[in-house]
Amino acid sequence: MSPPCTLPLAEAAALIAARRLSPVELLQDCFQRIAALDPRLHTFLRLLPEEAMAEARAAEAEIARGGPRSPLHGIPVGLKDIIDLAGQPTTCHSKLRLDHVAQEDAAVVARLREAGALFPGKLATHEFAIGGPAFDLPFPPARNPWNPAHHPGGSSSGSGAAVAARMLPAALGTDTGGSVRHPASHCGIVGLKPTYGLVSRRGVFPLSFTLDHVGPMTRTVRDNALLLGAMAGPDPLDPGSALRGPEDYARDLHRGLRGLRIGFVRHFHEKDTPATEEVAAALEEAARLLAAEGAALCDVRLPPLGEFGAVNRVIMLAEAAAIHETWLRERPGEYARITRRRLLPGLFLSGADYVQAQRRRRQLVAAVEAAFREVDLLLCASSMDPACRIDDAEEVERTYPRQARTPFNVTGHPAITLMCGLSGEGGLPLSLQLVAPAFAEALLYRAAAGYERAAPWREMAPPA
Repeated sequence: MSPPCTLPLAEAAALIAARRLSPVELLQDCFQRIAALDPRLHTFLRLLPEEAMAEARAAEAEIARGGPRSPLHGIPVGLKDIIDLAGQPTTCHSKLRLDHVAQEDAAVVARLREAGALFPGKLATHEFAIGGPAFDLPFPPARNPWNPAHHPGGSSSGSGAAVAARMLPAALGTDTGGSVRHPASHCGIVGLKPTYGLVSRRGVFPLSFTLDHVGPMTRTVRDNALLLGAMAGPDPLDPGSALRGPEDYARDLHRGLRGLRIGFVRHFHEKDTPATEEVAAALEEAARLLAAEGAALCDVRLPPLGEFGAVNRVIMLAEAAAIHETWLRERPGEYARITRRRLLPGLFLSGADYVQAQRRRRQLVAAVEAAFREVDLLLCASSMDPACRIDDAEEVERTYPRQARTPFNVTGHPAITLMCGLSGEGGLPLSLQLVAPAFAEALLYRAAAGYERAAPWREMAPPA
């Protein structure tokens, strides 16, 4: 058997159910991997070995008595440190929250706990999920396991890096303008932004009330579907929650791509924000492979990428200003410089700016909905560049907005990123993005699994 920490979630779950692997053995191996790699990757802000090991022993005993509650029973899941875990600090990677201790689990943590998941620690993020890789904070920024000199993406940076480096089989991130899908893209894993409202955000420190999502980050599509199944469901205490129960999101993974109509949004990466040649070539090869597997592809045109970005920026900054206003006025020096620079413009937006952005948002939603009357799914770029060096502040600033993830925070549609290549220089992951109609996560996973089976990338791992 492969080392337990390297097993995908579904394989580890099957071995646990068959009593060939114990949750204690799996967790011990994950902690050994963390001890070996995290001193140079900095993915964890806080490890919880005693608490997690107690949970693992309890899971092992319960499974021995009556079998696992779910495929998540006994599986370690990392938490981005804006997500509350009862009795533990939720620092948001910030000086401003070092003393904050969560009184109860976030709703999504409570659901995973009920499914039997274990929580070995809290993971690095960009400060308050908006800053960027910063070196003037109490904790160092997480690094890319494919090359630690490079950026892992953000803001769910520790989540993406830890899963890619085989420290954990799964982690949770959050996504307001692409922050699950960005690290998934740069670290070569699977990241899903669910439909807005499908997963509760209660107990997650907000960045933007109407754009925030919580999403699963895993190494395979099946693992992602299993994790979402344990996370999803209505929450009457989250005002944005949808009255939509969880489903078996893995039910159609075997069906393949035949008969699916996929619209390729080429203008995002060809005209609106031109991608590097190797990213463009990887997307064309992915489209060819999807067609070879039976999908019917056609070009689709949406509003320009810049319009989605402008709407996202105004809404996010206005809502973030409402959250951070007191700290920005009274304790601005305690933010990292990059965080402060990104948050401050929100204080200068007017109510009219916000209302106009929300009006244009409805028009953008309608445009994407119209596209889904012609096709089943959309294919487009995720990042327009491979990961840059983490210590090159100018390049981080230049490349960070060069992406096509933000449109689907604006519209709320589910979107998933998967690896679709490696860069020629540095061997860093390249990724594609697939998008589905609202609450069509099972369809999205079906197409993603079909691509994953046909492509050569699933078995590739960072050299660490």
